[in-house]
Amino acid sequence: MKVTLLHFCFYEYTIQLANALAEYVDLTVVHPEHISSTCQKLLKPNIRTYSFQKPRIRDPHNIKSMSRMMEILRESQPDILHVQETNDPWYDATLLFNKMPPLVTTIHDVFRHPGDKDAVPASEYTRRIAFYKSQQLIVHANLLKEALVHEFKVPKSKVCVLPHGELGCMYQQLSTHKNVIREPYTLLFYGRIWAYKGLKYLLEAMPLITESFPEVKLIIAGRGEELNKYFSHGYDKKRYEILNHFIPEEEVAALFQRSTAVVLPYIEASQSGVASVAFSMGTPVIASGIGGLAEMIRHEQDGILVPPANASALADAIIRLLGDINLQNRLQTAGLQRCKEDLNWSNIAKQTVEIYDKAIYLKNQKA
Repeated sequence: MKVTLLHFCFYEYTIQLANALAEYVDLTVVHPEHISSTCQKLLKPNIRTYSFQKPRIRDPHNIKSMSRMMEILRESQPDILHVQETNDPWYDATLLFNKMPPLVTTIHDVFRHPGDKDAVPASEYTRRIAFYKSQQLIVHANLLKEALVHEFKVPKSKVCVLPHGELGCMYQQLSTHKNVIREPYTLLFYGRIWAYKGLKYLLEAMPLITESFPEVKLIIAGRGEELNKYFSHGYDKKRYEILNHFIPEEEVAALFQRSTAVVLPYIEASQSGVASVAFSMGTPVIASGIGGLAEMIRHEQDGILVPPANASALADAIIRLLGDINLQNRLQTAGLQRCKEDLNWSNIAKQTVEIYDKAIYLKNQKA
């Protein structure tokens, strides 16, 4: 089976999926030039790659860019085109007005996150084109499937739920830090810093945690909101390590490896790549029991779930974990085991190929 995998973003995810798919299909990966070099050094050598220039969203040269993209797709002659959600109105329009091979689209977020300043103008409307033009859709939580079915009237048979695979192996491969020592009282908040990530509640929990563990330290790592509003009077640099910028790939693994726990105090969530990194790094996860997080993390088995927007409950869970080395070890072992089972990319690739077969069948039925 010849498969072309197209992505504009989500490159960490796409690299892992592509490397696993290459064991089962004849694979071509297509992406914009600005992420090509990063992908090239991590993709397996038997995967063909093509790139095209992709201007910023408001640039009319996107018309030419999409024309080149379509040339590449036609030249690759795939049996299946698999697209990682693009959030790009130019792609959506191209999809609407061009004949495509059997199409599978992975939808990472059915709805835009509240307060997400990276949201692309108009994409909230145009992205629906992919919902209806695809033969099959892949999402990473049953909650997202239900949203597509009930909110967008997508047939239930068209939506498949697959796990979000682990992402830590790639970061470990890229890491420039060796033999990182885990710090017994260090917490990590990692990723884009927007309102829906609930950092506010973790910061409210910190004084409560400090009463039990004066040594506790919080690493806040990621770009997004300016953090001045949280620390208007400055902050204790022994208590907080703030990296308010994009974290280079080679630095990611060490942040997780240093930390005793990763904290995801989200007030809204579809799924979480951060949790999948934590599992594969052997770092226990404490998260809000909300949205796709409540499906991905198995409470008291491989993580701890707490009510969202509840600083007191969050503090209690963190205090419990920091004070119980046996609990830490149990969650660590369970998370690593998940990476050999449902979060394993080879297992996910096998299921993805079954979805490709279904998409081809459905396309042929309509022909």
